[in-house]
Amino acid sequence: MKFSRTFAAGALTLAVWGTLAGTPVMAAPAVAAVPAFNLDADVNRALKTFDVPGMAIAIVKDGKVVVAKGYGVRKLGEATPVDGKTLFEVASNSKAFTAATLAQLVDEGKLAWDDPVTKHLPGFQMYDSYVTGQMTVRDLLTHRSGLGLGAGDLLWWPSTQFSTDEIIEKLRYIKPATSFRASYAYDNLLYIVAGKIIAEKTGKPWGEAVQERILTPLGMSGTKTSVAEMLATSDYSAPHSKIGDKISVVKPMPVPNAVGAVGINTNAEDIARWMNVLLDQGKMENGKQLFSAKQAAELWTEQTPMRIRDPKPALAATKPNFYAYGLGFQLRDYKGRKIAMHGGALQGFYSTVLMVPEEKLGIAILTNAENSPAMASLYYRILDQYLKVAPSDWIKLYAEQEAASHKEELERQGKEHTSRAAASQPSLPLASYDGEYEDIWYGKASIREEGGKHIMRFERTPDLSGELEHFQHDTFIVRWKERNFNADAYVTFALNPDGSIERMKMAPISTETDFSYDFRDLTFTPVKK
Repeated sequence: MKFSRTFAAGALTLAVWGTLAGTPVMAAPAVAAVPAFNLDADVNRALKTFDVPGMAIAIVKDGKVVVAKGYGVRKLGEATPVDGKTLFEVASNSKAFTAATLAQLVDEGKLAWDDPVTKHLPGFQMYDSYVTGQMTVRDLLTHRSGLGLGAGDLLWWPSTQFSTDEIIEKLRYIKPATSFRASYAYDNLLYIVAGKIIAEKTGKPWGEAVQERILTPLGMSGTKTSVAEMLATSDYSAPHSKIGDKISVVKPMPVPNAVGAVGINTNAEDIARWMNVLLDQGKMENGKQLFSAKQAAELWTEQTPMRIRDPKPALAATKPNFYAYGLGFQLRDYKGRKIAMHGGALQGFYSTVLMVPEEKLGIAILTNAENSPAMASLYYRILDQYLKVAPSDWIKLYAEQEAASHKEELERQGKEHTSRAAASQPSLPLASYDGEYEDIWYGKASIREEGGKHIMRFERTPDLSGELEHFQHDTFIVRWKERNFNADAYVTFALNPDGSIERMKMAPISTETDFSYDFRDLTFTPVKK
């Protein structure tokens, strides 16, 4: 039910008897009060509601650090608490660091935003030769290349054995989904290319360049540029994922080949410093510019329009009037204010960094679980408080929507399962599906009989292996050994007229599967012996 809340936070509405012109009347039915804003209480409530073990929060306002602290525990089953120095993988919130480092190189005259990528990486090549020649440094950061959503992510996600250079080389084999610069589709591979340009122009690996140019000048002494460095410290969070519906500790996901897109590991205290310099147009506490005000404005200038979708009615107030991507930041509005923000997601970690330039307000939420509603419900609570707007119980609203969406997805999967041709049989003996297959950009995968089971393995992705079970006709389901992936997929074979296998295609079973499992983009064909 949609209604207006004009009462103050914490006010209680009661059903009482009253009189009007001497006639008894019943007041309106009771409406649940919105809990008064209390950051500690709100965060602890969100941790419990959304089953998140630990979280770090940073809030800056007018150049001051208001909050930089931790909540919950670093690792489920252990008592060690999260604090302001506890490190979290922040995944795609690393993209802003890549963009800012490029901005420094623009300030120094070492490159220009609209330089062709081939000027700095002569071997760079996309599928289409026109796109190869026209792709600029700016285009690398703006998700308008024509690549599909998450295209090529299986080259680095989950952890693979491909090198950064191999990933970049394989871009030439990935077919575009749309015309160049025609529309927005989020990708990671071109940020890997951007990271390679940084390495080429600075003469240092991406991590060393970012350390020297951003982290050290800002005093972000705890921040690390690789998972390996994070794990060598004493204060870091463990990743957690849902296995079935139960939160569990999982192993970290090192991604050394994708650092330009997802390399930063940071904490509440350090991310507060980062937000302050962004909100002050690149100016540091010592008055020097980390990057120029001109480039700071460029980072938060709309580059690629993004589609605005209607949220569920209960979340209608979150719908923006404009939505676009800048350089390493999403740009939108809320309650009449422009917002620059980004999210991050890696196995076991989700994060959000959000800034309101007009208010000099920054909010960062780092979590050791995979739950977007937990973060969204909190940053809207914090925004409403600082923007002095009528509050909503976002924790309750997001929890209800999450539960409803998950139930809907389970029902959809259930119908898909019951409507299958359960009595159907594969066209070929099971042994005929065994063998080696190859996709033009990923490379090889195999199916082998092992102990009476048929196991699929991705050659360059050690953790991507699982058992095949028959679904219907020539479609199987691969159930990955690593159950926290939540990425089981359909595997469908097409046959030639002579009964031999022509190709093998895949698709995620669940709509909740992370888009970086871009199985749909793969077309495997049998490797000829």
